[in-house]
Order: sequence, then structure tokens, then C-alpha cells
Amino acid sequence: MYAETRPAALDAAGGADRRADFRVGHPQERRALLRQLRDGSVPVILNASDGTALTVTLWALDEQGLGFAADPTVPQLERLLDADEAVAVAYLDSVKLQFDLQGLMLVHGARASTLRAGLPREIYRFQRRGAYRVRTQERHAPTARLQHPGVPGAALALRVLDVSIGGCALLQPDDLPPLAAGTTIAGAEITLDAETRFRAALELQHTGALAASARGTRLGCAWTLAPAAERDLQLWIDQAQRRHRLSAPR
Repeated sequence: MYAETRPAALDAAGGADRRADFRVGHPQERRALLRQLRDGSVPVILNASDGTALTVTLWALDEQGLGFAADPTVPQLERLLDADEAVAVAYLDSVKLQFDLQGLMLVHGARASTLRAGLPREIYRFQRRGAYRVRTQERHAPTARLQHPGVPGAALALRVLDVSIGGCALLQPDDLPPLAAGTTIAGAEITLDAETRFRAALELQHTGALAASARGTRLGCAWTLAPAAERDLQLWIDQAQRRHRLSAPR
């Protein structure tokens, strides 16, 4: 859990394109996300460059910037103010938000103190690992191409039933030799759509039956991905979430 509250690395090694993949570009969309943090009293973790972390809530949002409720007696607050850099991390459902804090300043009022910061110029969105699962449609379902570990030379193309950052569920037909939990499969080729393909190492976590009217076995798999593949997967899931929100009744 601690790692999830730390800022994601967006350094030069990731390149400018990596930043662009997750950046919230439009000012109105950034403002809408900040309003959700404020209106929902969502915990926001402020992380200093020296590792100091302080959990606060955003209670003010205006043209001058952000206002966080602050307790001046907390020792982390002084270290946060003295730090060279500070980054805010918060969660909205399954999405991790991250933004830099500029011009941090503690303002004392008659009844309470406020930690002020400028409006963020950029906000980044990251899919929280395993928190959101995309259920696929049978007509254009993604596929996983792999070698059956128990049958040498048997190449399989299995339907992907659902997808998350941490893994997927596959449909194994009844006419194939069963796979046991703990089985590992290296070099599986995953095709989510025409533009999203990657290789993954799969580890079978569990097996289960489908609905009574369906045939086959559900294989729940965790996967290990290269950084570029995980980035592509995050974008694919994020796009699926957006399509789901747009199609939901209002």
C-alpha cells in the first residue's frame, strides 16, 4: 500500500512521450478532477523529495490555487515546506492522480491553518493496479496465443474474458487437457485490439467454472509485463473506462 501512495516515476528515462500518455491535457478536465477531490473529501498524500509524506484533504479550490486543511503541529508539515519538491497523490475510484505542488505556503487563520499551493499545470492519471477489470465482448474478444505446457507443439488461441493491469482471465475449451494452478507460460502473445499487442509471462492463479449455460473453464492468470507493454495496457484500460463512462445512463 505504501508504494501506491508514492509518486510514479516520470523522469527522463521514461521520455517525454511517456509523460504525454498519462497527462490530463485540458484545463477544464484538470479542474473537474480537483473538484472531485474537494467535494469527496478524498485523502491526498503530499510527498516531499526526502520521503516525507503527509495526508491531508483539499478543502479550497479557486483561481488563486489550492487550499489543504493542515495541522501546524504535525512535524511532517515543516519538512514538507522545506523540501525542494513536493508531489500530491490521490485516488478517485480505480484511478491514481498525481501532480506537482508549486509555491507551498502555510497560512494561519483565526480558527484554522491552510496549506496553500498554486493550481497544478499538469495532472497525471494512472490505472491503479488490479482495481479495474475490463470485461470483453465475445464478438471482438481479445486473444492470447500460447503454447500448451502439457502438450508439446500445441499452439492455442484462447479468448480473453477480462483484463486488468495485474492479469487476465482466459477461456479454455473443454476439449483441451486441463491446466493446474501454479502453471507458468512464457511468451504468451496478447492481442487486445488492432493497435494493442504485447508479450506476457503468465502464471495460472486459479481455475473455475463458467455460467451453467456456458462451456469451458475460466483460467485466472497473473502476468508479468515489460514497462512498454504495461504502459500500453494502462492506456487501453483507461480508454475502456472512458467509453464505459460515456455510455452509462445519465
